[in-house]
Amino acid sequence: MTAPRLVYLHGFVSSPASRKAQQLVAWMAANAPAIEVRVPALHHDPRVALGEARAACEGIDPTRLTVVGSSLGGFYATVIAEATGCRAALLNPAVHPQRLFEKHLGPHENLHTGERFELTREHVAALAAMDPPAITHPGRYWLIAEKGDEVLDWRDAAAYFAGARQSLVEGGDHALASFSDFLPGLADFARAPAEATT
Repeated sequence: MTAPRLVYLHGFVSSPASRKAQQLVAWMAANAPAIEVRVPALHHDPRVALGEARAACEGIDPTRLTVVGSSLGGFYATVIAEATGCRAALLNPAVHPQRLFEKHLGPHENLHTGERFELTREHVAALAAMDPPAITHPGRYWLIAEKGDEVLDWRDAAAYFAGARQSLVEGGDHALASFSDFLPGLADFARAPAEATT
């Protein structure tokens, strides 16, 4: 049987050098080496980013694929899961991000690479065009959110992922302070038989 693959999608103005990405890569290598881990660098343009995320998911049966997405990466993970039928774990995910980004048009800088870019109305429109109105198979999803998130309202994610497995943590922040606590569970989620997620 093909080894399971876990693809981690970072958030807006982040990169594979982020704390969560590095924690996940290190923990999986030490504790679950049979799981193939990929952490693509995602472009600031949503259309390019989704293509990069999809490329990291190619070549494997969706029943062996788990996409883990943080913040805006959680949105991309949802788009991919709806399109392919794979599993998705969402970490303080952005729900309907076009609504949030409408207020953040203009210049931005990547926290890790220093790359500067402009967030445009075209980018916001691209996000709106991708946005799944609802999830179709809640059993494929796992929402992990901290109620102390200062950027996104956890209640939006809890409502959107209604019926899915949900781990809602008191306190915390947008960076998901409790992330390391969920690493063993994420490994189990990625290894679960396909029928357990339908």
